[in-house]
Amino acid sequence: MAEVQQAPALHGVMAEFADGTELVRAAKAAYADGYRQMDAYTAAPIHGLAEALGHDDRRVQKMTFTGGVLGFLGGFSLCYWTSVIDYPLNIGGRPLNSWVAFSIPTYETTILLAALATAGGMLALNGLPMHYHPVFNVEAFRKTASSTGFFLCIESTDPRFDVARTRAFLEGLHPKAINEVNA
Repeated sequence: MAEVQQAPALHGVMAEFADGTELVRAAKAAYADGYRQMDAYTAAPIHGLAEALGHDDRRVQKMTFTGGVLGFLGGFSLCYWTSVIDYPLNIGGRPLNSWVAFSIPTYETTILLAALATAGGMLALNGLPMHYHPVFNVEAFRKTASSTGFFLCIESTDPRFDVARTRAFLEGLHPKAINEVNA
């Protein structure tokens, strides 16, 4: 019995651009045309690219603030509990609840938990660790993405995605090359 070969599923259509300015221009045009499920890949950060893609997500900042507040409350509570409740020492008539003495440990736990929340939030929201991504199926991406490449990939999960229409749209942006990205 012969096996039926199925065509690989399509992840999206990727265009390669000559520089960062063209990539930002293309991302703005794609967003203006109604595409929302897209991503850009460059070797270095490009000012304005995230905004051009429509990314205005502030969840990491909220996680950092929450981690800082929890660190502050936890650090102060630990100092208060140990100095006032668990092991009170009355030295020279000083008050047991001396918030000035608690400030350094409280500051340190605030910074520690804010940093851990930032790192953990960034890893979780980026979906890391990710051992495989379909864009690595494109040879030009594998060769130049980490050095000189500027890529825009419109994903097939976008409601406006149609292979022929999306390819024609990207061709109108005058990229260096256009590739279909198999999943």
